[in-house]
This record gives sequence, C-alpha cells and structure tokens, in this order.
Amino acid sequence: MDSTPRAASRLVVPQRHAFAGPLPLQSGASLVDYELAVETYGTLDADRSNAVLICHALNASHHVAGIHVLDDGREDPGWWDNMVGPGKPVDTDRFFVIGVNNAGSCFGSTGPSSIDPSTGRPYGAAFPVVTVEDWVDAQARLADRLGIERFAAVMGGSLGGMQALAWSTRYPERVAHCISIASTAKLSAQNIAFNDVARQAILTDPDFHGGDFYAHGVVPRNGLRVARMIGHITYLSDDDMAEKFGRTLKADDLAFGYGAEFEIESYLRYQGDKFSDYFDANSYLLITKALDYFDPAVAFGGSLTQALAEATASFLIVSFSTDWRFAPERSREVVKALLDNRHPVTYAEIDAPHGHDAFLLDDRRYHRLVAAYFDRIHAGLAS
Repeated sequence: MDSTPRAASRLVVPQRHAFAGPLPLQSGASLVDYELAVETYGTLDADRSNAVLICHALNASHHVAGIHVLDDGREDPGWWDNMVGPGKPVDTDRFFVIGVNNAGSCFGSTGPSSIDPSTGRPYGAAFPVVTVEDWVDAQARLADRLGIERFAAVMGGSLGGMQALAWSTRYPERVAHCISIASTAKLSAQNIAFNDVARQAILTDPDFHGGDFYAHGVVPRNGLRVARMIGHITYLSDDDMAEKFGRTLKADDLAFGYGAEFEIESYLRYQGDKFSDYFDANSYLLITKALDYFDPAVAFGGSLTQALAEATASFLIVSFSTDWRFAPERSREVVKALLDNRHPVTYAEIDAPHGHDAFLLDDRRYHRLVAAYFDRIHAGLAS
C-alpha cells in the first residue's frame, strides 16, 4: 500500500447517521429507526452553498471517492474516484461532496440484512419495498441534518441519474443544478424484462428461502451469479465485448462440453462469483424494483413535460452512443421535456465504445465536459 502523505490524505472513513422518526414510503409503509451510511469529501463553505450530492447506481454505495484500506491491506478506491476528488472534474478543493448509501442497499445503511427492532431478526423479505422517491426523501432528511438548504448540484449516473431527476421535481427549490448521466426518466419494457429475469434467477434459487436465507446460514449464490451475469451483459456494448473478448478460447481446442470455454464465458462467471460474495440478494430485488417503478410522468397522464414543469434547476444531461441499456434516445426525451418548459439544459452525447459502463470510465471528452460544467457552477457560487 502507498504510504505517502498524498495517499494518506485520500483515506476516508464512513459515517453513520441514525434517524428515529419514521420515513413514509411510497408504498404506504414506513421505515422506522433507520441508518444511512455516508461519506463526505472536501470542506463545506461557511454559507453551506458548495454542497454536491452524488447518487449511486444499483451495486454502488456511499464510497464515491478516496480510499478505504481493506483488512488485507489492499486499497479500495471509491466507485467514482476518477470523477470526484482534488483537481478532478468534481473538484473537492472547491466542493463539499456527499455520498449516501440508500436504504435497502447492503453497504451500511439499513437494509434487508439489518436487524428488525420489532423482531430481533434480519428484516429479510419483510423489508419494505422502496422507490427512487423514497431515497430522495431520505437524502433530503440527511441534508436537513447537515444544515444544507440547497445543493449546488445533485449528480448521478444510471439509477443515480434517476435520483437526480427526482430531486429536481420533488425538491425543486433545493437543487441549483441537476446532472443526470447515462440515465432515463423511465425504464423501457426491455429493461424491465431484463430485471425480472435477473430477479427470477434469485427467487428460484433453492437457497433463497423466500428471502429469509440468513436464518439458514446460506446465500443464494447461483441466483446472484446469474443475475449479475445478465446485468453485466447489458452494461457492455457489442463492440466493446468483441474487442475485449471476441470468440477467443481459453484453450487451443474445443472441449465439447458446458464449461467456460470462451474468454467471455470465463469473464462473466468471474463477475458473477465476485458479485455473489458481496451483494445481498434481497437488496438486489429491492433496487431493481425501484428501477422498474420510477416514472415521474405517471402522475401527469404520461406527460414528462408536465412532470418536469416545476423544476427550477439548470440541467446537464449526458448520454453515450453505444449505451443500449439507457440509450441516447431516452436522454433526448428528457432534454425535449426540459426545452418544452424552457428550462436551461446542456446536452452531450458522447461517442464512446464502452456501452452503459462508459459513465464510470476515463473518457477525456466526458471528463472535460463535466469539469467545464462544474467550473460554471463554481463561478456562480463566487459571483
């Protein structure tokens, strides 16, 4: 491990914020006595105007940037460490950045594997269904606790971009800039179908035990592996997969069996195995359902224009040309609705070969765009 002062300065320690009051959920249920795992980076200005909220995607967490040191001494960088930090596009020398693990996830916030105070056992399948709107409401409570009345920006990619959009309509007066990357205002039928196939892999695993597998001392690994493999296929473009793996065989000859003969098969199985070691099956079910349910236009007769009418933020919308999971067409629908309302919006469609995962990677054009946009935000704070 690098022990230089620079590396030491990037070490971050998660915080836990406990909330006693019930959080009303869209389903009609409530979440009581819950905790949120949080990380912060940078310094909050005296007038608390430079705060940026980063919303995470399906399998990410509050560990947005900086370094955790694992038990074996290895460094674990944040999932968006190439985007957030000193001198990076979201510059923590200028901005106070907050990462929150959403309730229902499995990285420190209250979720299905947490102990239900009413039973003394893990919530399991009894954990209430949560939505994007529920997460945003919980994030707003955290902002209240931190004394942040208005975010300089709320930003996220994929599912995180949905949360950013929800912030712009649910708390319009509390968001100066909404940055939604590789996202959508609603999932397509194809996306919902992929999510359901992944859920079925978990639900039908004999070790799932109706969601109460904790009591049996097992994990539905096979279901989680298949779910991750399905999801991972959708995060990569055909071109990217062809360039990385093609039809390359692991051995010189065909084995005429059902093992991992092609490199792509080996890669997907590796990803599935790794995922099954750290992600909670009930959390996967909950979060994919939150993805499915998100559709702010439903309350407005299907009109996204009307759904976004009350927003007051300025918007940056970014898509990637080879992202077929959340295709550029979906971002353009959001842009059109914003323009219909005469909201200020910047739109960029990045020609990148990496599919949906491009929002996590080091594309220079993409990072320069985000850096330039945050320069504008900072200039506005200084004026």
